[in-house]
Amino acid sequence: MKTIKEFIEGDDITGFYLLKSAELKQTNSTPPKDYFDMVLADASGEIPAKLWDASTTDKETFFAPMLVKVRGIVQKYREKPQFKVTKLRAAEPDDGYTLTDFIRSAPVPPNDLVYTIKTTAAGIADPDLRRIVDYCIEKVGDKLMHYPAAKGMHHAFYAGLAYHTVRMLELAEFICKQRPFLNRDLLLAGIILHDIAKTEEMTAELGVVSEYSFTGKLMGHLALASTWVTEAALKLEMDPSSEKVILMQHLILAHHNKGEWGSPVQPQTAEAIALHYIDQLDAKLQAAEDALDMMPDNEEWTVPLRVLEGKALYRGPKDRA
Repeated sequence: MKTIKEFIEGDDITGFYLLKSAELKQTNSTPPKDYFDMVLADASGEIPAKLWDASTTDKETFFAPMLVKVRGIVQKYREKPQFKVTKLRAAEPDDGYTLTDFIRSAPVPPNDLVYTIKTTAAGIADPDLRRIVDYCIEKVGDKLMHYPAAKGMHHAFYAGLAYHTVRMLELAEFICKQRPFLNRDLLLAGIILHDIAKTEEMTAELGVVSEYSFTGKLMGHLALASTWVTEAALKLEMDPSSEKVILMQHLILAHHNKGEWGSPVQPQTAEAIALHYIDQLDAKLQAAEDALDMMPDNEEWTVPLRVLEGKALYRGPKDRA
């Protein structure tokens, strides 16, 4: 069975894959017809797929995430690979596969990632910041072990949130040594908390986001995490209007940098500037790494990447020394 990374235009494929997302839509024809806009995935990558003329049975059967047996043709649409589904059924126990066989995961064991995050939190010298961070980590619980960092933009895999956090912490340690004027405790605390509320913003199973939660849609992870800091301060009998609490909230609320990217305020402290660019660096490099890893061996250019303003990346021939 071919992996998705091995798909080549024109391939007639039959195999088992993860149905990562399945959204029912309608064509622009008269009368409109129902179809499924899907994403198929395995451990090697993913591909958008279409199931045209979705039947009533199809609508009642296919919900992401689930394992399916699929047959179809690999095509290209607007220079991107796409899979035209001709036959689809839900996988059965006798098929011998489980969802975990098709899940992409962080390259570092989740236990190690969470240990690093908790060890870093324990090493925050400022007791107030440390207690707020510990409170939020405890609030998240086991979700930190498996949650992705996004639905599709970057670190969208099992334990992606913890992996993203740890990579950012590593970058921050280097930058704090290079720029000792930075408040290391504040920056590390901000990194641990900047995306932590994604565990409430999104509904995820085995590293796959099925939807954004009601709270996530109406508030988003920046506002949620900011309220968690206030909640922690009150529970820990700290002044929620103290400088430390406000600085922590500023790091969270400013880390997207612009209003159109989701931040209500722009970075106005050195630590907030550092956090934003560390976040951007890790997210964009991960998106680049994912695109290069997932591209077919016979291709020299990736698909256009949204996080790089629609630009494709050049890898060159796979066999080049």
